[in-house]
Parts: sequence; structure tokens; C-alpha cells
Amino acid sequence: MQRRRVELGARLRIDRSGVDGLLEGLQRRGFQTVGPTVRDGAIIYDPITRSSELPVGYTDRQEAGTYRLEKRGDGALFGYVVGPHSWKQFLFPPVTTLWTAERNGNGFAMQEAQEDPPRYAFIGMRACEIAAVDVQDRAFLQQTYVDTPYSKRRQGAFFVAVNCGMAGRTCFCTSMNTGPRVTGGYDLVLTEILEEQRHYFVVEVGSNRGAEVMEEIDHETAVATDLDRSEKVSRTAESQMARHMDTAGIRDLLYGNYDHPRWAQVAQRCLTCANCTMVCPTCFCSTVEDVTDLSGQEASRHRVWDSCFTMEFSYTHGGHVRPSTRSRYRQWMTHKLATWIDQFGTSGCVGCGRCITWCPVGIDITEELRAIRADDMTAPAPQTREATKDGNAETDSG
Repeated sequence: MQRRRVELGARLRIDRSGVDGLLEGLQRRGFQTVGPTVRDGAIIYDPITRSSELPVGYTDRQEAGTYRLEKRGDGALFGYVVGPHSWKQFLFPPVTTLWTAERNGNGFAMQEAQEDPPRYAFIGMRACEIAAVDVQDRAFLQQTYVDTPYSKRRQGAFFVAVNCGMAGRTCFCTSMNTGPRVTGGYDLVLTEILEEQRHYFVVEVGSNRGAEVMEEIDHETAVATDLDRSEKVSRTAESQMARHMDTAGIRDLLYGNYDHPRWAQVAQRCLTCANCTMVCPTCFCSTVEDVTDLSGQEASRHRVWDSCFTMEFSYTHGGHVRPSTRSRYRQWMTHKLATWIDQFGTSGCVGCGRCITWCPVGIDITEELRAIRADDMTAPAPQTREATKDGNAETDSG
């Protein structure tokens, strides 16, 4: 291995020890390195300092309402899919203090919260997760009003992505055009290559900051064989995709089926527990809570995560806008897949599958959309559809 100048767009190769070199280089630059680690029977995101804290040799098995960790039998560092945590918790924390106040004579002296968040380096981001950060950027940074707490945390964050080498049973990122291969928005992206006698990583440099970090790490230039193996890793993950979502005309499909009977059917199963919104990497519903101490001398206001599945979320003077489970599930799914497009120019779903895995009763958003499309109330009756030249009936895209 040799140290040499690294250019933007370079494709390099590092060995297993290079991951530790990467973490050390980021820490020297003042970043708090956050990555996947095993805790309480799941792979979560937490501060880490060395590669041994990664989920070495672990994988996850997921299905609707099911998540289990298993040993892989090898030393893979990133041989899993995604767990219950998303990077949202660091950029848009569950609790954010907005202001504090202290009694001052007959009144209160208020002060805006002065947060000084860490400079984060996220290790192991998947393609769908980078897409999710881009979705939240549109909501918090690219509208009329910029969200200051989010902006402070997002500014300067360093993204070390990893191309997926496997797909979970609940993944459908290919349907949303968000994976499994990372195509942008990263500083560095790694592809883990596991062979009988070799364990190494192909590194693609996506920013000047990434190039500077890589100059300090022993590396070689990736050769054609390395790049072919890297592409094969992504093709393997793509071939394993077990779920799919037909997104053709999805916005108009949902707008046109507001009274579809499927909403009542799924409501019979839904617990309105809000698990799907808590694990979702793009959901950003929140509320505010005011807190005082027992003496009444100090008060503070906090922004906390909320969910469109909670009864109080839609409360206005006079009552609740969405009192039924049917209306709340419809709101969530229609916002995620349709009205989000009107608001932010993109779908609110990145196909990570977390909402399916972590739903206690295994409700599957791809199945619900498929059921509505199969019985589209706005589509022409089958007998009115014209036949194509080859004799097959034409169908609407929705």
C-alpha cells in the first residue's frame, strides 16, 4: 500500500485496517464518528471510535413484523441491511429545546436555545438513507423558512456510505429509484468485498473532503477486477429484492381513491401505535411541549417527535380532524406517497422497508398500494378498455 494524492472521483482499494484509518482520520478532524453497532438484539446507530465496534459478522433477517439478528460466519463489517434506527435521530433529534425562560421580577427573561451540536461523520449510510436525508433537506432547508436546529446539525456532516451487498425481505428501494447502489450525496462510498483469502473495500471519492481523508490512509488504485466485483455486489442485492411498488401514476391513484374500501380493511389491523412513523427516516411530524419547574421560576419549550397516527396530532378547537384509524392510516400513506410530491417534489418513501418490519401486525405498504391499484375506483371498467393489436387489454397506469 502507498500513500499518494487522491483526486475527486478516484476509485481506490483499502484493506480491513483501512477502515480504522478512516475512523481515526475523521476523529482527528473533529468529527464525532457515528455508525452501526449491536445493542439489545438489534443493529442501531451510535457513536463509535473503532471498527471492532461495528456489527462484525452479524446480519439481520427481516419480514413483516419480524426482525432477528444472526451470525454470518464471516467477518463482514456491513453484512446487514437496516435496523430500527435512522440517521434522522441525529439531524432531527426526538427532543429539541427551542427556548428557556427564567422568572425576572414580575415577568420572565426568555432566551433562545443556543445549541452547539457535534460535527457528525455518519459511517455506513445506505443508498436509501442518503435519499432520506435529501428528502428531509427539502423539508427543512429548501422551503421558505429554514429550520435552524436541523441546519446546524446538517451543515458540515460527513457521509461515509456503503453499497448494499444484500437486500432484506422488506426492502423495495429499486422501486423508488433510491438504491441499492449509492449514486450521489456522499463524501466516500465503500463496497465491501469478501473472498476466501481477502477482505477489502473499494472506495469511491465523492468530495474534496473525502479525498483529503483518503490521502492519509494506505490505499491502492482500484483495478478493473475490483470495480467489476463492486458492481457484482450491487447486482446481487438488487436481485434479492423481495418487494416491489408500482409507482406509475401513484399520486393520482391515491387522490382518486380517497374513499376506497381498503382503508377500512387496513384499519381493522392497524394499532395506530406510530411505529411506522418513528422508524421512518423521512417522517418529520412534531409538536411542542412547555415545561415548568415546581417552583414556577423556570420554563422551557421543546420540540418533540409526534405522529399523524396519534389522536391529539390533528386536534383543533372543537375536536379531532382525524378521529378514526381509517382516516389516520389514509393520511399517513397518502401523504407519504402522494401529497409529499406536491409539497416537496419527491415521494416521502425511500423503500427502506422499516415501516413493514417494525409494524407489530405486519402491515405492508406495498401490499396496501397494490390492493388499491388492483381495484382502482377511478379506472374504466374492464369491458370498456380497448384491445391492443396483440390482443392484450390496455390498462391504465393509475
